[in-house]
Amino acid sequence: MARVERFAGLLLAENINQNLIAKPTESIIWQRHIADSAQLLAHVSRETEIKSGDRPWLDLGSGPGLPGLVVAAMRPDMPVVLVESRRKRFEWLEKTVGELGLANCRVEGSRLELVATVPAGVISARAFAPLRRILDLSARFSTTDTVWLLPKGRSAAQEVDELPKRLKQLFHVEQSVTDAEAGIVVGHLTRTALARLDGGKR
Repeated sequence: MARVERFAGLLLAENINQNLIAKPTESIIWQRHIADSAQLLAHVSRETEIKSGDRPWLDLGSGPGLPGLVVAAMRPDMPVVLVESRRKRFEWLEKTVGELGLANCRVEGSRLELVATVPAGVISARAFAPLRRILDLSARFSTTDTVWLLPKGRSAAQEVDELPKRLKQLFHVEQSVTDAEAGIVVGHLTRTALARLDGGKR
């Protein structure tokens, strides 16, 4: 937990320079941001880890490193890739990864569309984009074994419900343990869904 505590301190310090997290949430950073990110690990089974092998946890639009940096700090045995296109945040993430000594974590400083296609074991995204947009942008990183973990707050159920039927049946909503009104979209994609999402380029 020492690395997680250090990360929380670095995040609060940097929040003075750039708006990484909402100011009102600084006093509740452990529940609102750290625990909220850490809870995603409970949805990754041992079976999933075995199937994933050395495929990374891919965190899209990582911003302040949530949930990606929390995952990397708590699971140094798990490769994690943070994707962040905004230069100032990318530079801070790279610096923070170095300061925390996270050899299992690297940062991609470019738009998601420009990131090389590498199969992921887990794909996460917190406050990144609407669910359907995330799937359209990221299907190429997924296999049928990839676990999608997408904290969506109060809109979770609605965003799943708005998916086409063929996709809706592949996802469900888990209750957040840190916010009674928030949900986490969890799911896997079938070969058919993957082919349709990325135009059959598999």
